Amino acid sequence: MPSPSRRLLAAVVVVSIAALPVLAGCGVTFVVGSASPATGQVGTVQSQDFPVIGATEDEIDQLARNALVDLNVFWQNQFPDTFGQEFTPLRGGYYSVDPANIDPTQYPGGQIGCGETPDAVEDNAFYCPPSNEYPNGDAIQYDRAFLQDLANEYGRFLPALVMAHEFGHAIQGRVGYPLQASIAIETQADCFAGAWTAWVADGNAPHTTIRTPELDDVLRGYLLLRDPVGTDLNESEAHGSLFDRVSAFQQGFDDGPTACRDEFGADRIYTQREFDPADAATQGNASYPVTQQLVTESLSTFWSRTFTARGETFAAPDVVPFSGTAPDCAGQGNEQADLVFCANKDTVGYDETDLVRPVYEELGDYAVLTAVAIPYSLAARDQLGLSTDDQDAARSAVCLTGAFTRSVLSGEVNGITISPGDADESVQFLLGYSDDPDVLGDVGLSGFQLVDVFRSGVVEGESSCGIG
Repeated sequence: MPSPSRRLLAAVVVVSIAALPVLAGCGVTFVVGSASPATGQVGTVQSQDFPVIGATEDEIDQLARNALVDLNVFWQNQFPDTFGQEFTPLRGGYYSVDPANIDPTQYPGGQIGCGETPDAVEDNAFYCPPSNEYPNGDAIQYDRAFLQDLANEYGRFLPALVMAHEFGHAIQGRVGYPLQASIAIETQADCFAGAWTAWVADGNAPHTTIRTPELDDVLRGYLLLRDPVGTDLNESEAHGSLFDRVSAFQQGFDDGPTACRDEFGADRIYTQREFDPADAATQGNASYPVTQQLVTESLSTFWSRTFTARGETFAAPDVVPFSGTAPDCAGQGNEQADLVFCANKDTVGYDETDLVRPVYEELGDYAVLTAVAIPYSLAARDQLGLSTDDQDAARSAVCLTGAFTRSVLSGEVNGITISPGDADESVQFLLGYSDDPDVLGDVGLSGFQLVDVFRSGVVEGESSCGIG
């Protein structure tokens, strides 16, 4: 990973989206993991059993060492089935560095794996491929102070995630790199990290564990590790947007290392892109009034096209902003809900004061479209004669919001184009409001799982969303 800027995750305004029912159905398999000890680790690897050059007895080095041992176990088991050959351990070893307190005598020749001085790893972690020039190559090195910052902000699993990503590059070093394009190389490494994380979540790792709620923190951590919004897709060191990286990680988590091997070709969808001159000044955000207009026009356009393709006609519901009290939905008891679909009035409503205005100001315009697209999708299901108040309906609505985003990305929704960072706003919205009963209601899924449902819509389209 390149040196990311130390941006902290912006605090999401905790406000109220309508009480959607529990989610179920929709072509995504969830591995939620087993209960794990509060310490976050099963066993401890002793330093003499797995040397990490320069490591201390601090907890952060222990977490990294535990993860590296478990990564070796995982890939020794998975590598032959995935790539048809035996896995060879990293011959260059592993290096822990604190750039603010370096003792050069701890490192062979005062160098780390790539022949660089230890301070080259500041605010970073990276894999160094084998090389005739650098005999200590085929190594992973990391700034333990940087890993500690990640752990403090996003949880104890983040250092393990960084190790898993860098180990993914070691896998590529053995079997080849996808397309030789930076964003494909980096997101494939995220995918490999996701496959390992699912194995950990299943309780298979001897020394590393992850609890279900921690998966949300993993995705939030990617906000810090994404490229700056507006980075060119073809940048020489591009790693991907928040959505790109999260999507790759979740693909590995859901489908395993074979999917990581096969799904990073030239046709892979990426959301990362440069700002055009018109968008640069506003960071891609339309004004709030224009955003409100785009909500009604773009969702109506998407659903009209979708219905026409099915040989049916779509009648756009009324979209009504309100403040404080939701429209009466025939005694459904949703007065406190911030997003509603009222079937008896064919109306979609959103609370400007408690939800949409704060979401717009905190996250951006596309987070507003994401929010309103969920009850709007319920309105579309209603016209198709499908349920709107059960588990399948709620999951389908989140998935269809992803399918809407896919159509915008593909230029199929006239009058709207997606700007850099827009799909990231969708991820942030779903993570930020997953556990708020006044916002997403009793969805019964974590933020991690909601993002995965949304991702399936983006990747596969509406056909994956349970509408036939």
